[in-house]
Amino acid sequence: MMNFFYTYQSLFDHILVYALLAMSQYVVLRAGVFSLGTAGFAALGAYGCALLITKAGWPPFAAIVAGTVLGTLASALLAFPLSRLRGVFQAVATLALVQIVLSGTQNWVSLTNGALGVNGIPKVAGTGVLLSVVVVVVLLLVAMGRYSVGRAMDVIREDETVAVSLGISVPYYHRIAFILSGLLAGMGGALQATSSYAITPGEFGFGMLVATLAMVVLGGRTSVWGALVGAAILTTLPELFRVFADYRNVVQGILLMLVIVYLPRGVADTVIAMLRDRRLRRRAVRLPADTVVVGGAASAGAPPVNSSIDAGVHA
Repeated sequence: MMNFFYTYQSLFDHILVYALLAMSQYVVLRAGVFSLGTAGFAALGAYGCALLITKAGWPPFAAIVAGTVLGTLASALLAFPLSRLRGVFQAVATLALVQIVLSGTQNWVSLTNGALGVNGIPKVAGTGVLLSVVVVVVLLLVAMGRYSVGRAMDVIREDETVAVSLGISVPYYHRIAFILSGLLAGMGGALQATSSYAITPGEFGFGMLVATLAMVVLGGRTSVWGALVGAAILTTLPELFRVFADYRNVVQGILLMLVIVYLPRGVADTVIAMLRDRRLRRRAVRLPADTVVVGGAASAGAPPVNSSIDAGVHA
């Protein structure tokens, strides 16, 4: 078992990093925001952390915190104007952010080393650190979903008109979703930098943008488990099809199309819905045996009818 773990440890680390990035994408989609800025926020977190360690001599964990804060601040600044946009306009604006950050990492050679990237980053974010962070984030997102913030986001995602009629401030919750997404993406980027020894601009380009969006669509966008399942599947898939290396993208595209057509709710959300329906059916079967019919309607657990009263009525 340990040999298996050490053989695929780098793959496990990759899954955990992309799970954070997928959860960043999940947060905005849950609130009905069409944001594609995860890759840009991740790049800011990764480069901020890596440069503080290699050029400013910061302690690694302090640099990770700084990279997370950088992604959060960038998303907070963008949250106010972007919360006024909708649909494709949000997607185009956040896509422009990714392009600006990517151009900066490639062309600001004196700071970022251009296409060569940043090397010599100490590996301090091992599997244990990554797993602990992912577990904490999952617990926090699950808890958020059970309170007013998560419920308000669900209403906004389903119908903004209904949300407004209920007194829910749509721009306010969109800003919360943007900021949380930037925080998680910045943290994911910083952890990626401190778990892979080196980073390059190509890691945070269009490929990451499509991958994080596909993970949430594949797994499901209404529960945090969808992001985790999607990250595990799409990160493991290239390893399973290593023999067909030239056709990896084709296989991923076919799998995504099949899921969209036959499992439009996503793999995890579909399984969760099936388990919920099965649990409800079992509860229905386990109704008390003393159910009686009174006036044509079933009443579970109703007391038996008194025979003396019946006798008096008929008399």
